Amino acid sequence: MDLLTVNDKAGAYPASYYAATAHMLDRFPALQGDENCDVCVIGAGYTGLSTALHLAQRGYDVILLEAQRLGFGASGRNGGQVGSGQRVEQGDLEKMLGKDHARQLWDLGEESKSTVRDLIAKNNIDCGYKPGVLHAEQKRRHLHHTQAYVEKLQREYGYEQIEYMDEASLRSAVGSDAYCGGSLDRGAGHLHPLNFALGLARACVAAGVRIFEETRVSEIKRGDPAEVLCKNGKVTAKFVALGANGYLGNLEPQVASRVMPINNFIVATEPLSDDMARSLIRDDVAIADSKFVVNYFRLSQDNRMLFGGGESYGYRFPKNLSAKARKPMLKIYPQLADVRIDYAWGGTLGITMNRMPDFRRLSANILSASGYSGHGVAMATLAGKLMAEAISGTAERFDIMADVPTSRFPGGTSLRAPLLILAMLWFSLRDRM
Repeated sequence: MDLLTVNDKAGAYPASYYAATAHMLDRFPALQGDENCDVCVIGAGYTGLSTALHLAQRGYDVILLEAQRLGFGASGRNGGQVGSGQRVEQGDLEKMLGKDHARQLWDLGEESKSTVRDLIAKNNIDCGYKPGVLHAEQKRRHLHHTQAYVEKLQREYGYEQIEYMDEASLRSAVGSDAYCGGSLDRGAGHLHPLNFALGLARACVAAGVRIFEETRVSEIKRGDPAEVLCKNGKVTAKFVALGANGYLGNLEPQVASRVMPINNFIVATEPLSDDMARSLIRDDVAIADSKFVVNYFRLSQDNRMLFGGGESYGYRFPKNLSAKARKPMLKIYPQLADVRIDYAWGGTLGITMNRMPDFRRLSANILSASGYSGHGVAMATLAGKLMAEAISGTAERFDIMADVPTSRFPGGTSLRAPLLILAMLWFSLRDRM
């Protein structure tokens, strides 16, 4: 199944709130004929845009290829949350990899947030960045763990920007009876994801990156130099950086066997009054809850509720996208029952077995980073910076990420779809228990 086109029109952004409010660039041409460069970057989401930008700023001649439009995939459709650390908690990383490696991963996670903020500031990217992410717990039996984890981050990692919230504190901050406590991370944040991607693209153009849209890569021929083959041309490059994530398909089997594409869905309501908006989220922070199939939501810059959620049992988007995410939204906020839904869209992201991103050397001159598992706004942006460092000859920090093992999904790519259905059925049942 071709995920680039099965749910979306070729060469067009989805009909999302983000696309409707984006600071669009003029369309870039498709590749025609043969080109040569130092580095060919495949995929113009956060990973590819950041890689291209950081390499161009180091003086490399860079070509960036995108099969659809800039920021077309998860980078332009996600919940906009800029999270702390890694997708996996530090205690679990310590058990998996040891305390020293876990600490290095925490430090990179912190750098990922500062990298996003620095890029916004240096390039004057208008993407409405706001601080604060609240993690909301649905089950009282899990609150002890939440409080202990907050204290661990404060005590062992010196992270003072996070605080535990008891039920009273949570209820005063979130207008919902669904949650019984949680934590507030003031060092995290949220933004307009597509405008952030397009801002990175503008910076790439200013740095001299040559961008080609609607240019699908059919094959990467390994060698020195490598050849990147497309429908109407090819790129010969000393290095290749791969950042296709959930839309990779079978372009690189080593990555595809470890990164599974899954879908998620978001709705945007009509604009709400200031009083209504603040009654839902008092301090205008982003929220993610404790379900495995996470509900994540926040207010837009024009006071719409942007709510993401809904289980996905296959790769085709449901016919009624609005109903898909509206249903979990009303479980959290029944007071929105009469509010109009103005936008509804789906998107495809990449997950791994252990929810840690897959950083990989495919050959001496081909690198890949993907599988951010819902934690990609900041981490994918940092991934581009780390790939640029590695291509420039300093690979230590890329290797910190690459040394985290990511297992192949059982059955390989051919069984991913049925496994996805079974897994999502199981986890949706677990969330209800």
